[in-house]
Amino acid sequence: MGVLIRPELRVDDTRFRANLATLQDRVDPAALMLVVKDDAYGHGLRGIAEAAVSAGIRWIGAYDVPSAVLLREAVGPEVSLFAWVTSADDEIAEAIIGGVDLGVGTLEYLDRVIVQAERLGARARVHLKVDTGLHRNGLSAAEWPRGVETALRAQRESSVELVGAWSHLAEASDEEDDAAHACFLAALGEARELGAEVPRTHLTASAATWLRPELRGDIVRVGAFCYGIRSADGPELPGLVPIASLVAPVVGIEGEEAVVSIGALDGVPSTLAGRVGVGTPAGARPLTAVGLDRIRVRAWPGAQEGDEVVLFGDGAHGESSATTLAEAIGTVGEEILTRLASRVRRRHITG
Repeated sequence: MGVLIRPELRVDDTRFRANLATLQDRVDPAALMLVVKDDAYGHGLRGIAEAAVSAGIRWIGAYDVPSAVLLREAVGPEVSLFAWVTSADDEIAEAIIGGVDLGVGTLEYLDRVIVQAERLGARARVHLKVDTGLHRNGLSAAEWPRGVETALRAQRESSVELVGAWSHLAEASDEEDDAAHACFLAALGEARELGAEVPRTHLTASAATWLRPELRGDIVRVGAFCYGIRSADGPELPGLVPIASLVAPVVGIEGEEAVVSIGALDGVPSTLAGRVGVGTPAGARPLTAVGLDRIRVRAWPGAQEGDEVVLFGDGAHGESSATTLAEAIGTVGEEILTRLASRVRRRHITG
């Protein structure tokens, strides 16, 4: 392994594949779409995608077109890539050329996708989004018939392939999610009455996918849970474990403190100081201070330069998970990971 000289996020591909298998077994017969937004939740986009494909994943949700286009070469032509953020015309064109599915939630965006497909003489793969009450993009009940009819007309003219329909859930209460599900089903029914075949449907993300099987469609979009990141203040998830450990080297001992080469500039929240412990060769020790490029940890017997400190991980060295750290400062586990700077090396290992 060599001597660690700078911070490192170690991503265990074996655990990652085990998490994916657990999720796929739970959601079967729905297909699992791995969400890789924000550089795969800070884990490293390409490495995560390659590990997922080797585990049999055939749907990847990249959020934005550039990330999806970047992944096309890595994952090959058999994997479906889905990008749902509204994009500029040049990105739409790149998505069509790269065979990236587009999530379309406005009539204006649908029109622009069709224009680009016609210009290229190609077919755009489109998932129409239903506004189920969140008002986070999506065709309203009044707009939905026109959107379906526009997509069908473009499909007849070979500029669009209507791949499916989708939406988001608030996940604030079962009652709200039930109402959103009913709205979604009504939109699907209306689309079929208008003559549309809707091969794929997807509505649920991590929490609802895990807890509300009756809301699942043909596909489920799961991000955080794939990486072993549980919901803030939520229960532990049987069969899912954190796949990454954030490790940094001790660069000095000053009195009763070990000085560690990682800090706020690397993405460690300064508010963690005095509130959490970190993992060391002697178990959990208090994190006493967070500076720009160094943290300080209560030293342990025999502490020396070159020792490794684990800020978060699976608990093997007494450290907390990313979500537990997040809860200590009132945020979510995803933020602890996605704020990590590029200086923190991402290294994939096989456990």
